[in-house]
Order: sequence, then C-alpha cells, then structure tokens
Amino acid sequence: MNIEVLFSFALATSALAISPGPDNIYVLVQSISNGKSYGLATVCGLITGCIIHTTLLAFGVSAIIKANENIFLAIKIFGAIYLLYLAFMVYKSDSEVDLEANGAPKKSLKALFVQGFFMNVLNPKVTIFFLAFFPGFLFSDSLGTVIQFYILGGIFMLVSFVIFSTIALLASEIKTYTLSHKNSGKVFKWLQIVVFVGIAIFILI
Repeated sequence: MNIEVLFSFALATSALAISPGPDNIYVLVQSISNGKSYGLATVCGLITGCIIHTTLLAFGVSAIIKANENIFLAIKIFGAIYLLYLAFMVYKSDSEVDLEANGAPKKSLKALFVQGFFMNVLNPKVTIFFLAFFPGFLFSDSLGTVIQFYILGGIFMLVSFVIFSTIALLASEIKTYTLSHKNSGKVFKWLQIVVFVGIAIFILI
C-alpha cells in the first residue's frame, strides 16, 4: 500500500474542496441566507450523492481493468486531458465569487438534503470528474480495485464533508472576508488551475 499516494489524493481533494465551485458556493449561499443548519443539510445531501458515483466507478472501471489494461491506460490519459481542460475553463472564467441568494425561496432541511443529493447524483460532470480523478490514485498492488476505489471515495467524502461543513459554519466570516479582499477570487481561481494541472501531471507520470 502506497500511503504517499493516499496522502497526495487527500491533499488534492482538500485543495479542490476549498476552491470555489458550484457545490461549495451553493452551501455558502444557503448558510448565509438561511442559516448554518441549512448549509449543513445541503452538505450532507451532496456528500451522500458521492456514494453513487463511487459505486459506479468502482465496479465499472474495475471490470475494465480486468478486461484490458490498455483501456485502463487510455482512461488515465483521458483523465489527465480532461483535468487540463478543466484548468483551461477555470482560466477563462470570471474570478468573481457570487454570494447572492437571488431571492431563492427558503426550503426545509429535508428538502435541501434531497436537493443536494440529486444535484450531485444527476450531474454527469461529477461522474466524468470521478472517472478522471480516481484511477490515477490507485495505491495498492494487492488490494482489489473495487476496495481501493471505495477507500478513495471514502477519503474524498470525508475530506469534502469536513471542508464543506467548515464553509457552512463560517459562512458569514467567509462572506465578510471575500467582500473585503477583492483579490481573493483570483487567488482561488489560480489555486484551482494549479491543482487541476498538478493532478493531470501526477496521473501521466
């Protein structure tokens, strides 16, 4: 078992979870507009949805590995290219972080959990991202690939849960900091770019 690979995976996941994206921005907005418990309900829904993506990835890619390792190599190359594409899209995007609720109606905790779950499960970009991200971090020659994918999925969910929950609990402080530091959006933007490119290089080498 290669602990360094697991540590690298956890570090990359942390950087991605901290960087502003649709999910953590949605958590932040819910916490600001409705309260911390509503942000946490959204977090729980989003993280629970990751179980579905992990399961699809674990059994689907594991079957591919058993069938043909050349196809698995092609998947890793595709993953690196996709991550470079994401880095390019972030580079082209606006660095401003929008924290406005836009008059969205307040929902119950259960409704926000369910919405967070389906936001994650029904988003094909999450499936593609998992496919691009996880295979390059398989860490053992002895453990089955299904188990390894579930371990990676567990680390991904745990790290994301901790960081997203922290965002929900510190929502008002984060909003104040973001509004008072106009360059914070640019810092997070370049953090995303560096992380995406770094992961892509890691997968290729």
